[in-house]
Amino acid sequence: MRTAETVDHCDHEHRCEQLEQERTFLAALLDSLDAGVVACDTDGRLVQINQPMREILRTAEHPDTPHAWASAHGLYAPDGRRLLATEEIPLVRALAGERVAGQQVVMRPPGQSARRLAVNARPITAPDGRQLGAVAVGHDITDAHRTGVLRAVQHAVNGVLAAERGTTETAHAVLGAIAGVLGWRCGEYWQVDADAEVIVRVVSWSEPGRDLSAFTGTQPLAFAPGQGVAGKVWAGGRSIWSADLPDDERGFARIAQARQAGLHAAIGLPMRSGGAGAVMGVLAFYTDQIIGPDDDLIGLLEGVCAQVGQSMERRRADELAHELATTRERFDQVAAQLEDYIWTWEITADGQAHSVYQSPNTAGILGAQVHGTDLAAAFRSRYLHPDDREVYHAFTATLASGQVAQAEYRIIGVDGRTRWVWSRATPRREAGRLLVDGISTDVTDRHTLAEQREHLLRQQQQQVARLRELDAMKDELMAMVSHELRNPIGLIRGYAEMLRDAPDLPGEHRAFIEVIDRTSGRLQELVDDLLQLARLEAGLVTIDARTIGLTGLIRQAVEEHRAAAAAKNLTLTTELAHYLHVHADPVRIRQVLDNLLSNAIKYTPGEGCVTVTAVPACPGSDGLPSSVTLTVADTGIGIPAEQYDQLFSRFFRASTARQAGIEGTGLGLATTKAIIDAHGRTA
Repeated sequence: MRTAETVDHCDHEHRCEQLEQERTFLAALLDSLDAGVVACDTDGRLVQINQPMREILRTAEHPDTPHAWASAHGLYAPDGRRLLATEEIPLVRALAGERVAGQQVVMRPPGQSARRLAVNARPITAPDGRQLGAVAVGHDITDAHRTGVLRAVQHAVNGVLAAERGTTETAHAVLGAIAGVLGWRCGEYWQVDADAEVIVRVVSWSEPGRDLSAFTGTQPLAFAPGQGVAGKVWAGGRSIWSADLPDDERGFARIAQARQAGLHAAIGLPMRSGGAGAVMGVLAFYTDQIIGPDDDLIGLLEGVCAQVGQSMERRRADELAHELATTRERFDQVAAQLEDYIWTWEITADGQAHSVYQSPNTAGILGAQVHGTDLAAAFRSRYLHPDDREVYHAFTATLASGQVAQAEYRIIGVDGRTRWVWSRATPRREAGRLLVDGISTDVTDRHTLAEQREHLLRQQQQQVARLRELDAMKDELMAMVSHELRNPIGLIRGYAEMLRDAPDLPGEHRAFIEVIDRTSGRLQELVDDLLQLARLEAGLVTIDARTIGLTGLIRQAVEEHRAAAAAKNLTLTTELAHYLHVHADPVRIRQVLDNLLSNAIKYTPGEGCVTVTAVPACPGSDGLPSSVTLTVADTGIGIPAEQYDQLFSRFFRASTARQAGIEGTGLGLATTKAIIDAHGRTA
């Protein structure tokens, strides 16, 4: 007989067995679904993951807290780049009591391919309203999404190609359309330059707001075959996919730049001439993710490239035709405005030249328009000057040998006027023909000017020689007159001195003697200045240069002129470097100082200032200053700026000095400059 305890134990075992069967049934049911299912309890522990979801996750480790789900399982926003925040995860949203319908999530677990899921999620509640957890169901829409993307790419490219744009604008728009739909960060359009044997980047597109200049750069870029993504596609003639460009063992160019810009995956696609001919260009795209090859995407983009290539080839042909027509029109317009005669000849095997093209403006060299005439032949027979036939024959013979040539010769124009013509030409071979492109210019004015210039030059040389003779005569006369004046002036001063010492000389006559002596003394100084200046300018005065203390010499000169300055109530100051030494003639330098100081004091009104400064330059090899800037500045009447160039001329006196009635000979500054010049310095 069974006891109640035995019955209860049996019922418990039965219920446990039934519960286990239900769990097994539920797990089998969930595993049989096409959608991935994941459920958690109220603490966020994952308690149920069906087989489809396990195949996506492919990991046995599942974090105990929702905060680690996104990083552990690779849960990203629909753009595939931004990791989901914890509160954005559909299961977390459902655990918070929210019902989620159709949220797109990109799952890219570490080391696995990305899958796109449409997720529905809802909380799990008991009949009594208690929340038991949450469940999320993910439907794999990767293939459907890819199909939509590929269709969007094709539609975007079709829209670009349908618009009327130039080649460059079309290429930029195509790159933006493809990269924009695919979510790639950068695109480049490369064009093959067969002549230079390089492939050149023509257009670069970057995602708006994204600075990729570290990779794209700002300068033109060209690769040889096999260099970089574009060069490898060109050389191999097939598409290239790199999952991670910086770590690709194939050795692509710009690896460091890609790493700096944060770019990883890259794809290069050939564009062929005529759809199946030689590679004429390359489209390349780059993104900041590590993405493995996608054959479907490559197939679609190769089809797009074929379509784009045909369109670009047609646009380029149209552009070239338009450019050629425009260039020809502009050339004709320019040629019609020029006075130069532009021509193309064909030189035949017998050495004869015949016109292939000649501009209509023949009046520039012939004096009138000439139509319907082969000027290549007419030049020789009709217009060429008889004396220049040999020059012209040598010119055409050089061109016939295939060499560049130029020549100047005379022609007799339609108007009967003789003109000098300068022709220069370059030969070229074209389809077995020897063609010569040339230009002829009327240079008669140049020859006329050259002749006039030679005539004027001869006249000027004669005038210069005459002026030098006159200048020498003037200097000689001045020296002679000055020398001859010294003796009479000396006699006058001597007799005046004797008369002044006479005991019975009336006082009135003594005053006359003083005037004679003072005036003859001034005349003596003038004669001495003239003689000294003449000797300095003739190089007859020897400069006895030695090391002198310039600071002391300046102070001595200033002190000796201080009385004259005080008489006019002038302030006389110095700004001198200590122990300033130079290599110079002390007697001549003192003469310079006296001239400058006396001038400054003479031409400065009362209450004014005179300042003497001396500034050393860099030292020379002997340790002394290589030069010294000596300045004597005053607040005097000044000199008009337009008279500066006459400042050191003999007998020059500024208009301000003449207007002020200040006497002077105009020789002081001329003598000063001559002394400075004799020292090899500048005044």
